Amino acid sequence: MIKRKIKGLFSLSFIFVLLLSLVSPLTVSNAETTATEGIFRVGMEVDYAPFNWTQPNSADDAVEVSNSPGEYANGYDVQMAKKLADGLGLKLEIVKIEWDGLAPALQSGKIDAIIAGMSPTAERKKEIDFSNNYYTSDLVIVVKKDSEYANAKSIQDFKGARITGQLNTFHYTVIDQIKGVKKQKAMDKFSTMLLSTATGKIDGYVSERPGALSATSKNKDLTYVEFEKGKGFETSSEDTSIAVGIRKGSELTPQINEVLAGISEEERLEMMDDAILLQVEDEDVGFFTDIKNIALEYKSLILSGVGTTMLLALVATSIGFIIGLIVAVIRNIETNKRKNPFKYYIMKIVDFLLACYVEIFRGTPMMVQAILIYYGIPYLFGIDTKVMFTAFLVVSVNTGAYLSEVVRGGINSIDEGQFEACKAIGMTHSQTMINVVLPQTIKNIIPSIGNEFVINIKDTSVLSVISVTELFFIGRSIGGTTYKYFQTYIIIAIIYFILTFTITRILRLVEKKMFDSASFVMESSTGGANVRKK
Repeated sequence: MIKRKIKGLFSLSFIFVLLLSLVSPLTVSNAETTATEGIFRVGMEVDYAPFNWTQPNSADDAVEVSNSPGEYANGYDVQMAKKLADGLGLKLEIVKIEWDGLAPALQSGKIDAIIAGMSPTAERKKEIDFSNNYYTSDLVIVVKKDSEYANAKSIQDFKGARITGQLNTFHYTVIDQIKGVKKQKAMDKFSTMLLSTATGKIDGYVSERPGALSATSKNKDLTYVEFEKGKGFETSSEDTSIAVGIRKGSELTPQINEVLAGISEEERLEMMDDAILLQVEDEDVGFFTDIKNIALEYKSLILSGVGTTMLLALVATSIGFIIGLIVAVIRNIETNKRKNPFKYYIMKIVDFLLACYVEIFRGTPMMVQAILIYYGIPYLFGIDTKVMFTAFLVVSVNTGAYLSEVVRGGINSIDEGQFEACKAIGMTHSQTMINVVLPQTIKNIIPSIGNEFVINIKDTSVLSVISVTELFFIGRSIGGTTYKYFQTYIIIAIIYFILTFTITRILRLVEKKMFDSASFVMESSTGGANVRKK
């Protein structure tokens, strides 16, 4: 019986989900919802060396990332955060968050402070408070060593150059001070700017001196241009300084300032020097050897990313299919206005609401939905949202919206005569759908369900915006630490291909095993009808 095989498929999927959740390398921390008492939760990117970077062990006083067990954060910001936590008498927790998500995370209460090389600009002060400065640096421009701009003495020597800066930073706005510059689109990550410079897509990018020193120490083809006083960028002290970001009106602000006052300028400079020394250039061992070394050194982090990605894709696709099935069946219910006007209008309202759900979630980016749910709900309503719950919810609801149309199309593809035949022998709408229509529909749409599963494996990468440490987010962190972006992304690309290729072949095997040469015939029986496979 085809129905038994379908039930078996669901049972097998459920068991697989349970097993995967038990053996997954990643155990998701709920650091973002831990009581604030006794804990100092600090948000940072963990891939902006020498201020912060990722590593696979606790060497050199690194701190484990709370929302990515097995991953450790280190760098100037991390060591400063440790001193602040000790001075406050609190336990330090590092929370890995994308740059654009740091301010929303702080405002929504996911973290207590931002220590991520952030400057206390006037625009940012409108939204969050800042401590006193804990580091000050000059601005430089990173270029290729063989660039015509490598020997520039003034920022005006960059006339005609393609220059950019990081998105949502003052680095990007100061570019306007260069007359005749070809200002490029702002980029979200320093890693993206470095890659663009190294490959000649742009001529250079604006950076703080420590970040430039760290980047060039790992990339022998790059250098940075410093400027004498009066020939560089005109900046205010708040632009070139770095401070701790804190929620508006937080009682932590004066306490953090008190601790910072006890850290001398000499000690701060020594901490930065130590961080830069840890980023010295590695021996050039060759492109493919780099790939091998990165894979071996960071294999535990990569495996944790794979586990999270597969868990999200499998569970969300399964839940999304159930949602899509229910939505499609409900929207397919027909009612007679004359026989039951109340039911008719109720179903019209329900159909309208379901149509809105489908159009809204298919018509808006998953990344935006994740931000609104994860950060928006706590900010507006004070209701805490856990990171993995949000991830499962967003991907499942998105998948449900898409698959509801797939299921509806599958139902509509069934010959109308079968519906009429079921009515003729006295079957209800539910009996018709369960016993006749849905078995055939599911058979026909299994390739589409499998395709959605494969898409979800790749699309979970957008959830890095809410700190889901899936495979792509892990890859970005490794690239930002090693500065070997091509080698790192080749590893990530190969893993994605292996996952999608393997899943595709398994799904085709299941499809062939269950439904190859399957056909359906109706059999009348006392009290109704059933379907059997011939």
